[in-house]
Amino acid sequence: MRRVDLNSDLGEGFGNYKLGMDSEILKHITSANIACGYHAGDPLVMDKTIKLAKENNVSIGAHPGFPDMMGFGRRNMKVSTDELESYIIYQLGALMGFACKYGVRINHVKPHGAMYNMASKNYDIAIVIARAIKEVDASCILMGLSESELIRAGKDIGLKTASEVFADRAYNDDGSLVSRTIKGAVIHDEEVAIKRTVKMVNTGCVTSITGKEIELSVESICVHGDNPNAILFVKKIRKSLEEQKVSVCRIGD
Repeated sequence: MRRVDLNSDLGEGFGNYKLGMDSEILKHITSANIACGYHAGDPLVMDKTIKLAKENNVSIGAHPGFPDMMGFGRRNMKVSTDELESYIIYQLGALMGFACKYGVRINHVKPHGAMYNMASKNYDIAIVIARAIKEVDASCILMGLSESELIRAGKDIGLKTASEVFADRAYNDDGSLVSRTIKGAVIHDEEVAIKRTVKMVNTGCVTSITGKEIELSVESICVHGDNPNAILFVKKIRKSLEEQKVSVCRIGD
């Protein structure tokens, strides 16, 4: 039986600011990427999100980003190798503290936003991230964009990797994600998202924004938790995959 993970980026509220529908989404996904306080999240949010993930038997992942809360971690930052490595270690340590409180472990790491996109294209950035993860916990799975430099770096350094595809994002011809500044970058029609996702799982291909067919490895599917249609997407995508005899299970299982 084919198997695939279904993940979402969660814990992205901060103080009085609420974002996403975490408690509902957690009922339908298998892995959660939890913000670690730099691009979003705070100690109370991290605590609550890990508690909810455990209650729903959802695998827990760290979602570290650049220290850019005003830009939600989506603005490129030029930082030194030492800074980038320390950013990853610091954020992993913060989330691990709450994981220890609830007797669970950090199963995987998925960089956020600009850090994710930069590392997907730049091997020098990707290898720093992979090395930092290995230094903290070599058993962690590195989740990254399918066929990207991030996946290559993880494999080169000896980490387990999980190739990720996106249900609600458009692709460029080179397999990268279309910038959110471009119209059509985010897919809001759940029927379109479902059709694309099932195709990716069944054929290992996705149609780019220009119509080109791109080959992908599909081990985990992301639906963004801040998408207004996230719950509909997750429910329908999971149902459609299970109807196709695809087992939706936690990454690492």
